[in-house]
Amino acid sequence: MKLSYALYLLKFKHPFGLSYGSRTTTEVVYVKIEHDGIVGYGEATLPPYLGETQTSVIDFLKKAAVVLKNFKLSFLIEEVISAIDAITPNNNAAKASVDIALHDLLGKYLNRPVYALLGLEKPLPKNTSVTISIGDLNLIPEKLNELQDYKILKIKLGNKNDTEIIECIRVNTDKPLVVDVNQGWADKNQALEMIEWLSPKNVLFIEQPLAKNNYDDMAWLNERSPIAIIADESMLRFSDMDKIAKCFSGINLKLMKCTGLFEAVKIIHYAKQKGLKINIGCMSESSCGIAAAAQLMQHADWIDLDGPLLINNNPFTGVSFKDGKLEINNLKGTGAELVNKELNFVVA
Repeated sequence: MKLSYALYLLKFKHPFGLSYGSRTTTEVVYVKIEHDGIVGYGEATLPPYLGETQTSVIDFLKKAAVVLKNFKLSFLIEEVISAIDAITPNNNAAKASVDIALHDLLGKYLNRPVYALLGLEKPLPKNTSVTISIGDLNLIPEKLNELQDYKILKIKLGNKNDTEIIECIRVNTDKPLVVDVNQGWADKNQALEMIEWLSPKNVLFIEQPLAKNNYDDMAWLNERSPIAIIADESMLRFSDMDKIAKCFSGINLKLMKCTGLFEAVKIIHYAKQKGLKINIGCMSESSCGIAAAAQLMQHADWIDLDGPLLINNNPFTGVSFKDGKLEINNLKGTGAELVNKELNFVVA
């Protein structure tokens, strides 16, 4: 199997504001794995807080390319994924890009969609939340107008004007909200006060209100909260699940954090055993990464797979959005197809 990569910069339609900063672009590395004339695509999306860069991903992919040369296209994909995972302890997004490309390749080789490879049910169209990031309050009506087809709104909080943002949203719409704090609330008492204020305002769940390692306070808050508390930054890989189950009501499962589809399936099965809610989320990804994550969505309580809606230079197709719902296509593999033929893939 031959691995190559291409660098890219996704550009947001609006500045993307979080509790810890704002940006207008996100770095990406796309991966292409080829075997017998068949090509599989993967994506490593690199928001700054992940700690990965295009340089670190390239370094990892060069090592992964050496590992892949020891394998033919394997129907025992666990063997290949385990070997890739063993290269370094971290580099989760880089690992996810290889995992996604391998699943896409194997699906095409076997003429099957990835959800069938994983032993999952076919994903039916599902309402996805769409993000309104922290920013100028005067832009909220414009953003809401752009997203009028979508039934669930994701609101970024964790700033000084949280109540003002929600009040502005509620003047304009009564749609259900998902509130993402990105670790932005200072302590458990402030968080509980805010959650109680949000409780009558049709909020489905709260993502990561406190610092990611503050498990004791998260357990205290989760026990008292009238709204489900979902782990995001606290939730990386399967090894985190025992801690998560003790102090959250659910998880935000992202391929870029958990190293890809193979581990994501393990996490889903464990979460269901523990009675945890599941949100399938994303970074600011193109349709390459979203098409892969969408293969899991039949097993999610909610999805937040709005990446392609937030950018204006998507180099892939793979999913569609109709009447607020995300739909996969009927292609084999993940369904992702490259439409920007100018991407420059370099052999690793």
